[in-house]
Amino acid sequence: MKKIILSAIALLGFAFTAQSQEISKHALGLRLGDNNGFGGEISYQLGLSQKNRLEFDLGWRDNHDVDAIKGVALYQWVWNIEGGFNWYAGVGGGIATWDYDYHYGNDHYSDSGTYVFAAGDIGIEYRFKEIPLTLSFDARPEIGSGYYDDDNFGFDVGFGARFRF
Repeated sequence: MKKIILSAIALLGFAFTAQSQEISKHALGLRLGDNNGFGGEISYQLGLSQKNRLEFDLGWRDNHDVDAIKGVALYQWVWNIEGGFNWYAGVGGGIATWDYDYHYGNDHYSDSGTYVFAAGDIGIEYRFKEIPLTLSFDARPEIGSGYYDDDNFGFDVGFGARFRF
C-alpha cells in the first residue's frame, strides 16, 4: 500500500513539473459534443500564462421536442506531453435554460426551466505548428439540479477545433 501511495505522489509531482507548451493568448472555434442533447458549442480560450487558461463555451440545441442553450466557464491547467501534444484538466461551472414541448396525436406536454451546474474537464489536444489550429478531444462531467430529464448528472464527450490568434 505504501508503494502505491508513493507512486501516486511521484506521478502527480511529475505531472505538475512537466514543461508546458506555449498556450495561445486567444483561440476561437467550435466544440462538438452531446450532453443531455446539447450538440454544438462556440468555444473561446483565453491564455492566462504558459500553464493556465480560461475556456468559455456557449452551446445550443434545437432538436425535436427540446430547445436549449447552455453557457460554461472553465479554468484549465495545461501540461505538455511531447511536441504538439498537450493534456489538460479543469474545473468550472455554468448555467442552462431549456424548453420541452412534446406533441404526439392528442398528447401534449410542455415544460421549461433553468439549471446551474458544476463541471470538470479533462482532455488531450494537438497544436499544429505550421497553421494556427488546435484539435482537442475531452470529457466533461457535470453535476447540478433542474436538468430537463430529471437527472442531476451529465457527461459530455466532445471534439474541438480552435484557431489561435
